[in-house]
Amino acid sequence: MTPSHSVTVVVPVYNGSATLRELAGRVDATLSKTANWELIFVVDGSPDDSWRVVSELVEQYSHVRGIDLFRNFGQHNALLAGIRAARHDVIVTMDDDLQHSPEQIPTLLEAMSEDVDLVYGTSPEDEHNAFRNITSRVAKAAMGFTIGGRMARDSGAFRAFRTSLRDGFDLVNDSYISIDVLLSWVTTRYRAVATPMQQREAGKSNYTVRKLLRHTLNMVTGYSSRPLRMVSWLGFGFALFGTFALGYVLVRYITTDTEVPGFAFLASLISILAGAQLFGLGIIGEYLGRMHFRSMQRPAYVVRTMVSNENAKNEEHSGR
Repeated sequence: MTPSHSVTVVVPVYNGSATLRELAGRVDATLSKTANWELIFVVDGSPDDSWRVVSELVEQYSHVRGIDLFRNFGQHNALLAGIRAARHDVIVTMDDDLQHSPEQIPTLLEAMSEDVDLVYGTSPEDEHNAFRNITSRVAKAAMGFTIGGRMARDSGAFRAFRTSLRDGFDLVNDSYISIDVLLSWVTTRYRAVATPMQQREAGKSNYTVRKLLRHTLNMVTGYSSRPLRMVSWLGFGFALFGTFALGYVLVRYITTDTEVPGFAFLASLISILAGAQLFGLGIIGEYLGRMHFRSMQRPAYVVRTMVSNENAKNEEHSGR
């Protein structure tokens, strides 16, 4: 990827006012030799003064644009808003906390050869504390159900991809969004390159373990039918187990003329089967819930305001 290519950098913002000025300055310095580029900050209903900072950066830098969402829709929904607003050939996404170094953007761009559509920047070391790292591995393992194990393992928030890929999910209008899953619909030509993560300079992560697990559940049940197949196999397995249990009882009764102790045996079977049934109903309920929310046509995001240095006035715009 040469400097002649144009680049859009999309950054979702939530409680990021302390790092936005430095981030904008470093992106500007990194891409200053690029022919055409822009930096889009998408403020995802942030309760701090992030939007005020973004508005000031728009006045300071001609390449910076700002999008303010009506409320907090989630990181991936905010990314989708920025991706759809991008105007250049390649889109780079990164976090607002400076853990992704802007100076590593050329590394992603250089890895995007003619036979590569998507590049992930992966950290050679664990990025968070031990418990968060474990939940991240669980999330990526679950993502493997949807987009394949290898791609799920390499996926991350620091990525570069061809803007034309968004045509593959242009009609997506869903409150449960996973950018990595959407990208996997369009291409399998991807590459992973090492891009070391930096220490967080201000604040704390807004992606809690609870949010990570909820996103994982939304992604698996929203984009894959494998959990339903798992329930089917679970039901078959317990039916087989019940058949063997009945055979054991009959054989023992016929051969030894003694009965299997009733209460403990029956109580164990009932507990196991009832637990399996409730688990299956829970999985089916998750799918029904997704269908219910999608039938309500809840938007993936709604934009309150868009600002850029090219327009003196703010533009009112409703997102999809």
